[in-house]
Amino acid sequence: MAASFLVPAVAPLTPRTALEALTGPPQRFLASAWPWRSLAYLLTGIVPGSAFAAVLTPVRAMDGPAAVPVSLVVAAVLLTPVARFERWRLRYVDRQPVRGLPGGWWPGWREAGHTLVGLFALWWVDLLVAAAAIGGPAVLILSPVVQPIAPEGEATLAETFAGSAVGLLLVPVAAYTVSAWAGARAAMARAMLVPQEAEMREIARSRARLVDAFEAERRRIERDLHDGAQQRLVALSMKLGLAGLDLPPGSPAALRLDEARELAGQALEELRELIRGVHPQVLADRGLPAAVRDVAGRSPVPARADIALDRRLPERVEAAAYYVACEALANVAKHSGAGSCTVRGRLRGARLVLEVADDGRGGADPACGTGLTGLADRVAAVGGTLTVDSPYGGPTTVRAEIPCER
Repeated sequence: MAASFLVPAVAPLTPRTALEALTGPPQRFLASAWPWRSLAYLLTGIVPGSAFAAVLTPVRAMDGPAAVPVSLVVAAVLLTPVARFERWRLRYVDRQPVRGLPGGWWPGWREAGHTLVGLFALWWVDLLVAAAAIGGPAVLILSPVVQPIAPEGEATLAETFAGSAVGLLLVPVAAYTVSAWAGARAAMARAMLVPQEAEMREIARSRARLVDAFEAERRRIERDLHDGAQQRLVALSMKLGLAGLDLPPGSPAALRLDEARELAGQALEELRELIRGVHPQVLADRGLPAAVRDVAGRSPVPARADIALDRRLPERVEAAAYYVACEALANVAKHSGAGSCTVRGRLRGARLVLEVADDGRGGADPACGTGLTGLADRVAAVGGTLTVDSPYGGPTTVRAEIPCER
């Protein structure tokens, strides 16, 4: 069985767009503000289009070939303010941050195209959808008020109130209709106003900044533990040893001091293991090859480290690769039943390729636990990918590819 996967998508706790809100339970959607926000989005879309049509009304009355150039000049003058207005009103139905927007006094070609289509055509659709969604149910609901009831029969009265009941039933339909069209309009607007490649670049940069901040915090914690708690435990162990020299050998107090010194030594060893797991000093001082050889030497399963790199890698790349090696070797020891394993690392162009292979029973499945998923999360955080090749009967190979650009 071979599996290749990236970080699993996590569903947002609250909808970020009108389209996401539509997929939720009807009672939650209808009780939320999304239908009203969608209606506000459509109504605000009518404003620039109707203003543009009003400005063009005297232009259309002009005779001769000058009407077309004047219309284009009017559209060009309105292009920038309407484009900025389109960005602003997107927040009604799309709570996601709008990244990568072009700046300057003149909009980009994507913005210009979307704005022109909105000015000439889409605002009419907004107007029709809003009018149908509001007007139809409103007329039916208010039919007992606005429509005179015939005095000669009860059928007309029944029909009037039946129409009112139908109008009430159409309100949820109108809410879904308005939100669906507003969500589709917003999705199209985001695709035109915010190119996906720009958004992905910003997301990648933001993720890299988060990883760097996380690694810096890990190193700060490691320094605090190494220079603070570890040194105090060492001093405590020494003082307990000196105190034991002043007591008669074999006395109850001496035995208790020996027990306390042994417990202090165990706590010190556990703290050193914790420090090594947070950010090993050998990784910071000597780089990834030495750190992987160190963790391979401590592996319960005999492991051979073959890491050949011609240069130091960026800190976040080394930290991610070290984490992969540690977790993969821990999985080998816990689950594989292997007799030996190998950790191999090479640079392939601008990417680090790290493989951990064992001769165990195989059958590793990311769906059966969080270990491999956690590895994929860590590798994806630095822009890499993780592949697991683990047929039943073995062998198993975990392969991580991590970009090394600084």
